[in-house]
Amino acid sequence: MKKVIMTAALVALTSPVLAQEESATLDEVVVTATKTAVPLAKAGGSSITVISQEELAAKKQSRVVDVLQTVPGLSVTSNGGPGTRNSVFMRGADSKNTLILVDGIIYNDPSSSGRSANLANLTTANIERIEVVRGPMSVLYGSNATAGVINIITKDGAGPLSNQITLEGGSYDSWLLAASSAAGFTRFHYSANLTGQKTQGFSAANADNDRLPQDGNTSEDDGWESLVFSSKFGVDITDSMEIKATVRLQDSDAEIDDSGPGYAGDRFGGWPTYPAEPNGLKERHTESEQYLGRVDIINILLDERFESNFSYKYSRQDRLSFDNDGLESYDYHSSANEAGWQGSMAFSQGHALSGGLSYYDEEMDSDSSGIVPQKVNTSSFWLQEQLSLLAGLELVAGARFDDHETFGSQVTWRLAPAYHSDFGLLVKASYGTGYRAPSLYELYSFYGNVNLEAEESVGWDVGLEQEVGEAWTVGLTYFHNIFDDRIDYDFVTSSYNQMAGETTTQGVEAMVRLTPLANLTIDLNYTYTDTEAPDGQRLARRPLHSINANGRLVQGRTTYNVDLLWNSERDESPYSADRDGNAVASLDAYLLVNLAVSHDLNDSLQLYGRVDNLFDEEYETAWSYATPGLSGYAGLKVTF
Repeated sequence: MKKVIMTAALVALTSPVLAQEESATLDEVVVTATKTAVPLAKAGGSSITVISQEELAAKKQSRVVDVLQTVPGLSVTSNGGPGTRNSVFMRGADSKNTLILVDGIIYNDPSSSGRSANLANLTTANIERIEVVRGPMSVLYGSNATAGVINIITKDGAGPLSNQITLEGGSYDSWLLAASSAAGFTRFHYSANLTGQKTQGFSAANADNDRLPQDGNTSEDDGWESLVFSSKFGVDITDSMEIKATVRLQDSDAEIDDSGPGYAGDRFGGWPTYPAEPNGLKERHTESEQYLGRVDIINILLDERFESNFSYKYSRQDRLSFDNDGLESYDYHSSANEAGWQGSMAFSQGHALSGGLSYYDEEMDSDSSGIVPQKVNTSSFWLQEQLSLLAGLELVAGARFDDHETFGSQVTWRLAPAYHSDFGLLVKASYGTGYRAPSLYELYSFYGNVNLEAEESVGWDVGLEQEVGEAWTVGLTYFHNIFDDRIDYDFVTSSYNQMAGETTTQGVEAMVRLTPLANLTIDLNYTYTDTEAPDGQRLARRPLHSINANGRLVQGRTTYNVDLLWNSERDESPYSADRDGNAVASLDAYLLVNLAVSHDLNDSLQLYGRVDNLFDEEYETAWSYATPGLSGYAGLKVTF
């Protein structure tokens, strides 16, 4: 089954007319917002950002988290350099409210606090595109999708055999070596990539922060090394049946720093004073492994108007941490299995119905913490209607029923209309409900609370986009989210508790896209995010104002890319303090500028270079944790 025919068949589920256009532009097709392959214009009122393969290639960033920090509506924090823990806040919500998928496989870790996902070891190798859907998506994805979804989609093999080898080196004694291969044959296609990265890094505890104790307390470099294998392949059993499989393996080791009385450092003594111990061993590090797999049996029937997909997804994540003396301090292991079926049917032009059944179970255990295996399952059923009601009017509506083993039944729903006028105006809106079941960690860890209840939420947005001539597009979107009885860690009780009342996040996303020349694209985005906890305080580490911009110019065989990110001052956690015990109220604003240039010497050899933090800005996204300074990288890619 040829890839173009497959894509056309999937597009037919919302518009049979479009299905006849085999040349339908593939980079305009999105899947995350509806769980069906549809053109972006047919995805209803969803707020979607697609980072294409061309954009990824232009940026030359090797880690997903560095790409995401320039997406409107997202803010990213990290506890140090590459490989250290990070968090992604979507529209001001907690990181646990964003679902991370890799080829539709849940990447969130059941053994982490909040079932959040750590993107530290996700590399951009072998990625086709990244789809970011902002707004409640529990109706399609269940728990943890209450703020939105980030779906990282890897490459399918297509066309003649193509092999690549990439070598990169740069600041902090950093090295990258990658090898990939892809091809598409009559009834078989595949892509595969193996990437190894290593860096000496820098101290996770900020050696440039004069409010921290120095003198050996932030002197040790914290390195990271990672090995990632990613592959996807498919076999056409018949003209209407395909079996596809995805495998991703990640193995990494990250050196980290200790945490003391309100700040980080190389090494501290124990409770209650946590004295700095700069002369002791500094072997603290974390070893982690992730295994992801997926198998799909896809049938296209009824003159390519019906798609049936039986799937099985598996993930396992193992984390092993060692203290500064090199002794094992804790371990966590989690696994998740999901078996499901999804069907999509195009009844008539502009009318498609899709739905699915799934059984999902997750498990967590920890030998060091004395946690016996804890397991829970959820059975789900969902339906979604996609309609083209009038010329230019699209509507996506859906409902979902979840039956959680511990927290019982839950119904969520969503409406997402959009109107495209003949004069280039797009009016869009969405309204959805969501829920998030407490994670196994929040319930059963040393800090757990078995009395927790599920969080419930509601979110909506409304926006306008207007094409101005052929070169300009401007847009404005207002969003509002309410999280009821939000779960958070309580430092007073040293456990997870329900924060009684409503937590709200609201704001505005404004955008301008300018294409003055066919080879030049300029994007400018501004995000205003106001957050309020039940006690009236702002949520920590979320910028009130954020600006990001991108410019990409292609001249012949050379591509130039510039990314700019500015974040305003942010409130910090009330438990952060300096070396004198003074509370740290806020983090300073900062500006980042990253540059990248690539040049194809010929069809087989590309040279590239990248400069990050061009102006050597000193900044922190989390109090006391360092970030990279001015740094440069150069590489070459050989294709054969």
